[in-house]
Amino acid sequence: MTRPRTPAGRARVTDERLADLYPGSARTLCALDHRNAFELLVATILSAQCTDARVNMTTPQLFVRYPDAVSLAAADLGDLEELIRSTGFFRAKSRNLVGMAQGLVASFDGQVPSRMEDLVTLPGVGRKTANVVRSVDFGLPGLPVDTHVQRLSHRLEFTEETDPVKIELALDPLIPAAHRGAFSLRLILHGRATCTARSPHCERCLLADFCPSAPRLLAAAGRPPAKKAPAKRASG
Repeated sequence: MTRPRTPAGRARVTDERLADLYPGSARTLCALDHRNAFELLVATILSAQCTDARVNMTTPQLFVRYPDAVSLAAADLGDLEELIRSTGFFRAKSRNLVGMAQGLVASFDGQVPSRMEDLVTLPGVGRKTANVVRSVDFGLPGLPVDTHVQRLSHRLEFTEETDPVKIELALDPLIPAAHRGAFSLRLILHGRATCTARSPHCERCLLADFCPSAPRLLAAAGRPPAKKAPAKRASG
């Protein structure tokens, strides 16, 4: 394979290879357990500064108590805080959850809207959370940018931007609209498993043969150069 030398080329090959490594849609790749857009919105708010596994341990009891926006909008803050305490920052998250639910009831008849401009009017909902809901539950274009996406975007030199919104806007033209949600989730999975913040495993990374950062990271770790990735299998 000719080594891609532009951000667009690197993004295209990254998209192709990670799709082979982590197959599936944004819905199937999402690690947050949920049954509908409301549950996903709640779980995504809870996931801030918290692991997906911990959120998944917390939400079953939460959704039994507060199964929809109407019930959550009327929740007692003290009760809600106890239910989500283990996710961290529980007081702020409780206020955001109740405010979000009240916003849904007041402005959207208790239903989660699909438009970005509507979602970000809700307390606790920024572009990242909105993009998760749009791409995972509604199947719409959306590229959530978290710390893993930011780190890999810099190492693969997709962009030099550091603000998450600017990173999102820089990545959007590089990735087909229908792929953006799954692409983000694959970057997250790869960032957790291989391209870690500390001691990234470039020696076994299937992107290392064209990643601009791999030679430097391998040298810093005293590891041998990465092997070339196998040729992409021919499609039928």
